[in-house]
Amino acid sequence: MTAETDPPALRIRIVFGGVGMIGPGKAELLERIDQCGSIAAAGREMNMSYKRAWELIGTLNAMFRDPVVDSTRGGPGGGGAVLTQAGRQVLTLYRSFEAQSAQAGAAQLDSLQALLKDQTEP
Repeated sequence: MTAETDPPALRIRIVFGGVGMIGPGKAELLERIDQCGSIAAAGREMNMSYKRAWELIGTLNAMFRDPVVDSTRGGPGGGGAVLTQAGRQVLTLYRSFEAQSAQAGAAQLDSLQALLKDQTEP
């Protein structure tokens, strides 16, 4: 791995005081729930325990005015989960902020990367 071949990446965590935070892990969980239709399946895809995935969604649902995920219990027909309109908005705003931050800081990221040691040297 050399400094020239691996572009720097931002991992942004937005902290809302004592209310909570959202970062790359929670954003990925929301995206996977949207794709899978299930909190448990989304957690499995992330190698996350069922309990942890549910805890994170509980935290997100409690943080925002409106729930970000709506879930139905399992049973004979199976359960499921969907992002709510608020959930889609939270995810879109987070990803947009992430992209705009990377674009705005591209020159600084490039400069920082140029200062890295070459990892191929002994």
